[in-house]
Amino acid sequence: MLKYFISFCFAFVFALGAAQTESDTLVATPIDSSIVTHKQKYGIRFGVDLSRPITGLIADEYSGIEFVADYRLNYKLYIAGEFGNEKKTKQETLYNFTTSGSYGKLGIDYNTYANWYGEQNSIFVGARYAFSSYSQTVNNYRIYDADRYWNGTEFSLGSEEIKEFDGRTASWLEGVVGIKGELFANIYLGFSARIGFLLSNANRDTNFHDLFIPGFNKVTDGSKFGVGYNYTLTYFLPLYKKTKKPKKVKEKEKPKPKSEE
Repeated sequence: MLKYFISFCFAFVFALGAAQTESDTLVATPIDSSIVTHKQKYGIRFGVDLSRPITGLIADEYSGIEFVADYRLNYKLYIAGEFGNEKKTKQETLYNFTTSGSYGKLGIDYNTYANWYGEQNSIFVGARYAFSSYSQTVNNYRIYDADRYWNGTEFSLGSEEIKEFDGRTASWLEGVVGIKGELFANIYLGFSARIGFLLSNANRDTNFHDLFIPGFNKVTDGSKFGVGYNYTLTYFLPLYKKTKKPKKVKEKEKPKPKSEE
């Protein structure tokens, strides 16, 4: 009986040693976090503003198109710009006029959103310098008359002769806030709201002042501010990848040992 017990003990010790050896070989080698790198995609994102063609389909008196693009400089900063053309006919109290022209905007966007690895969604703020070249065409106008005894509902017709005021320019600064989210792989839907401040508005003929500027929107008397917005559909074209440098973590200082008295 004793020899069977001794044999069993030897077999148990042998099996335990073999199991321990196997488990040692299966232990994963710890990875040095200092050599792990994360590469971010860099490239150009370009597309079109959806709101202008849709507005043109709904309203006969408007047509326009705007192209948008941005290029990633680093993890947070983008070069961004817009280029477009607008034509709008509007009836005011005394004038029926048509504005037609092109504009360009160039500036930067700063992404405030912290993406997961591989994402490029953004909640951004930005700034633009914008310039527009356009013409104003007066289709007809009416004469202001404070004493409208015979025609109390509207002002008397002045002329229906079409007169064009071309060669006009304007420039402004624009603040931007917006969001861009990835719908599908490399396809983004975005929205931005804008407020502009006119820097220059060179009216070549004082007989008719600007009431609408392409890219800036409506011009009001006594104010240099204008507002706008866009809804964008864009495609991101990756050009290269760049390693994101890990943040340095400061080690906590160890408390100094008290000196022995």
